[in-house]
Amino acid sequence: MKPQILISLYLALLTVSASAALPEGQTAPQIQTQASLAGKAFGYSLQDALKQGPVVVYFYPSAYTGGCNIQAHSFAANHDKFAAAGASIVGVSLDSIERLNDYSSDPDYCAGKFPVASDADGKIAKSYDLAIRDAVAGKTDSRGKEIDHGFAERTTFVVTQDGKIAATLGGLKPEENVAKALEFVQQLSAHKSH
Repeated sequence: MKPQILISLYLALLTVSASAALPEGQTAPQIQTQASLAGKAFGYSLQDALKQGPVVVYFYPSAYTGGCNIQAHSFAANHDKFAAAGASIVGVSLDSIERLNDYSSDPDYCAGKFPVASDADGKIAKSYDLAIRDAVAGKTDSRGKEIDHGFAERTTFVVTQDGKIAATLGGLKPEENVAKALEFVQQLSAHKSH
């Protein structure tokens, strides 16, 4: 079998699709919104980020909640491996930019390693065909602060420089989600260098 076919088969096996999320091969909807990196807000553009290489766009329910904390920490801990594969990372949630300013600089979670973007109205998540659950009155985060926004389903997209979705990863535990995304971008990098 040709190496290209083997790589394609391997990449297909890595891809675990979310229930209704945009599938592989689709053009990734544009993301242009406020994001925070190391506690500082800025205007994030997926189109601009793609000029540097593939982007891992991961949607998560809420900053300062169990699985999301694990996932953010795991992305931060593996940031150098993603960068070595030529990929950048952006997290997207329905959190306000104020919550994300705290979260993005928190050394236990994002640790200033990658930006997290605010999708306060849920339009970005909806453009990626993700389900959004309504806010739950009285629900608090790991700091004891009330969560006053809805929750997008945990799904990660690997978007290649041509703007296409190369992988849709959903239905995975937070650390598994990060590991699969990393495997995928490493395979893209290896394939590109051949």
